Parts: sequence; structure tokens; C-alpha cells
Amino acid sequence: MRDAGFMARVNDLQYVALAVPDLAAERAFFGTTWGLVEVAEQDGKVYLAAEGSPHPFVIRLREDAERKTELIGFSADGRDVVDAIFAKATAAGAKVIAEPGPAEGPAGGYACRFFDPEGRALEVVCDGTQRAHRTLEKGEAIPLGISHVVFHSPDIKRLQGFYEEVLGFRLSDWIGDFMVFLRCNTAHHRLAILPGPPTLNHIAFDVSSIDEMMRGLARMHENNVTLTWGPGRHTAGNNTFSYFLSPNGNAVEYTSDLEHVDDEDWVPQTFAPTPAITDQWGTGRIIPGNVPHAELSPDKGLWQVPA
Repeated sequence: MRDAGFMARVNDLQYVALAVPDLAAERAFFGTTWGLVEVAEQDGKVYLAAEGSPHPFVIRLREDAERKTELIGFSADGRDVVDAIFAKATAAGAKVIAEPGPAEGPAGGYACRFFDPEGRALEVVCDGTQRAHRTLEKGEAIPLGISHVVFHSPDIKRLQGFYEEVLGFRLSDWIGDFMVFLRCNTAHHRLAILPGPPTLNHIAFDVSSIDEMMRGLARMHENNVTLTWGPGRHTAGNNTFSYFLSPNGNAVEYTSDLEHVDDEDWVPQTFAPTPAITDQWGTGRIIPGNVPHAELSPDKGLWQVPA
């Protein structure tokens, strides 16, 4: 029985589901090159997990004529939490995809699905079969797990309010008035939001140290994977970064040293929006050929019920 002060909130980012025109290339990239491990294939969907994470999977891939973000999955601590979040979503006017019930996919569990105010399909899931993960050895420049996602939004504060009120996210920091960082556990952010048309900016994966981030960068270079920004170190969250493009054009990041915070003591800051805030080392700005982000258009997956 929950205590009287119980607040229903998600407790982690669990996975991102992507649809891509060239499934074979994306599958090989996330598995062989990026360092995830394939754990299942079911109904035309490929599930990949991170060796250092108990989450059943962190990436789901499916072939489609258009590249799109199909679903963002968040974990919750129990069926009562899933039910309570679903109730908050419907009270907030969210369009329902699936009421709470058995979760799809090889891990099972209990889940609900609904759209956020801009049309992203979300799942909140609990009770799935967890993986027997492991401690990575020094020199294994592969993901510990999924770290965070960054969205673009035409109305950042409205979207922030939805994720705070419905999913229980909490404010960590702002950069000026154009980028907000939100957390759902001790990690400084599992979600950040930037201005722009509603789409996914990137998916980040934690590696165990700055050395592994650099080793991963070298492996991407050796495999002719496009580097789009980095290496560098952010200020909000204090994490290192290197950004790349997958074969189908999905932006992904290796990151390390992401700050962990205490809900009781943390005081959100607003950082001045300067180049040194986004990259305190300056290295991401001086390496020739690097560009922060491509031009963006609304995600093709908005308001589409996931396949």
C-alpha cells in the first residue's frame, strides 16, 4: 500500500522505438558498431539491449518507408503507478492509444500508451522481464544503457508542463529560456527540450567514462560513422559528448559523467546561453567539419499509432 504522500511518476527512460527505411543497416549499426546486443525479433521488430542495463531493451527497430520515431518508453514502479499515470494523462486531455493492460513485446509486463500534446506516442510500462546485465570491463567502449532523449518543441513550456504533471518529471536546469532539462530519477536529465518543430533531436547512451567515450569515438571513425558534434563537455549536467548519425539519419550520442542530483537539495539554475555553456571545453566548436544539428522537420511518426 502506497503512503499518503505517494506521487505517481515514471522512474526511468526505458527505450526508443524507431522505424527506418533500411532496417538491415540500422540493425547492424546499433548492434555491431554502436555496441548494443540483439535480444529478440518479433512481428517484424528487432529489440536491442545494453550490456550494462537491466532494461529488457533500449532500442526497437522496424522497417518502414519513412524514418520516424514510433514510441518512447518509460518505466514505472508497479501497476498502480501505470494506472495512476494513465488517469493523469486522460485527465489532461491526452489522446489514448491503449488503456492499461498486457504490454507488447518479448519482455511482457503491464503498460499503457498515449500521445503527448504534440503527437509523440508514449508508453509507461512495469513488470517486464529484466535482463541479467553485467559490469563492463575497462576498454569496452559500448553503452552502459540509454541515458536521455532530447526533443524539439514549438512550445517548450507547455510540453514541459505535460511531462511534469502527467509523468512526474522534475526540473533540473534551464539554458536561457530555450532549453530545459528534466529528470525522473537521480540522473540530471532523462529528457531535455529545445525549440523547433516537434521531432526527436537525439538519443543518448551512457558509457562508463570519458576514456570509453573517446574510444567509442575512435571506433565510429574507423567504421566511417559521421561525427556531427564533439567531443566536448556540456555544462548543464556536466556530461561529455560525441554525436553521430546512424545509417538512416538518426542522431545518437555517447555520453559519460552525467551529473546525479538529490531531489531534496537540488536547486535548478538558469545558465546564460553562450557557446561555452553548451560545450565548456570548446573542442566541439574548433574541430573542422563539425556541425551541431541538421535542419529539422516535424517527425513523421506524430499522431500515428505505433505498429
